[in-house]
Amino acid sequence: MAGPKYPGFDTLALHAGHSPDPATGSRAVPIYQTTSYVFRDTEHAASLFNMERAGHVYSRISNPTVAVLEERVAALEGGVGAVATASGQAALHLAIATLMDAGSHIVASTALYGGSHNLLAYTLKRFGIDTSFVSPREPENFRRALRPNTRLLFGETLGNPGLDVLDIPAVSAIAHEAGLPLLVDSTFTTPYLMQPFALGADLLYHSATKFLGGHGVAIAGVLVDSGRFDWEASGRFATLSAPYQGFHNMDFEEESGTCAFLLRARREGLRDFGACMAPMTAFQILQGIETLHLRMPRHVESTRRIVSCPRIPTTRFATSCCPKAPGPCSRSRSRAAALPGRLSSRRCACSRTSPTSATPSRW
Repeated sequence: MAGPKYPGFDTLALHAGHSPDPATGSRAVPIYQTTSYVFRDTEHAASLFNMERAGHVYSRISNPTVAVLEERVAALEGGVGAVATASGQAALHLAIATLMDAGSHIVASTALYGGSHNLLAYTLKRFGIDTSFVSPREPENFRRALRPNTRLLFGETLGNPGLDVLDIPAVSAIAHEAGLPLLVDSTFTTPYLMQPFALGADLLYHSATKFLGGHGVAIAGVLVDSGRFDWEASGRFATLSAPYQGFHNMDFEEESGTCAFLLRARREGLRDFGACMAPMTAFQILQGIETLHLRMPRHVESTRRIVSCPRIPTTRFATSCCPKAPGPCSRSRSRAAALPGRLSSRRCACSRTSPTSATPSRW
């Protein structure tokens, strides 16, 4: 709840993750366009590399400007932290590579962005990771596709481009019963319209290129962790709960607890795969996020107008008012109406209200 101790969405979008620059007093987030950082001595360097103290060692792994973006998106989503990447596709790959090895299996929605589908269906298969695709219209499809080697359930809040709505509470319950996490692509909805962690998702990511950025000037991704999934109790994620030779035999779960996933994603994933975000890109995405609470209502209003326009015979849109199976609505002009107040993730149907009586805030 917003209040003096709990900033509202608009305030978080403007200020989360940043305080005025102590050296200059700059109100805006500075762009730290640097590759490396000065170490006072070898002891200082060793303590940073061994994560005995906080700080930056190389901008492929972390950067002060990028860190502001990570903290801001995590705050908006209600997560414990985030890792920014070079693109949304890089964020998806980073999540999978952090959790899995050859022989693993994913259950994914069929309603996916084409690039995500190709990664799962073809590219990852070459590396020994298989994917079963199921229709998101019936959550039990995810349960039926589970295997002993399944490590992840995956879907999009709104499928691209068909707008199929993922029933996050139902699918996350299936995942958790099996001791597995649910990863959600939240690009279409943004934290303004939906917060998947509140519905049961464990991990999410954005192609920040789209609505978060808003201006079409930068390619970017952000991977966020809810911090609620118990990797050790699951017993299926040795990458997080067993000693890792690539980092001094560190047990990430033991070292970082709720942030184990993010720690390995950053320290191994960004280090080895190199799909990091540039400081200038982080600054550009931050500019977009500052107006997210102003832009998203306009997108919703545009949808309302299209749905009710008499010159458009058929529209396909996501909304939440009738107890139907999750999925997009395709309605003729005579049956189309306004979008209601907020997207629920459970329902998708034509609104029963008139365009003028619908609440104008959110889906």
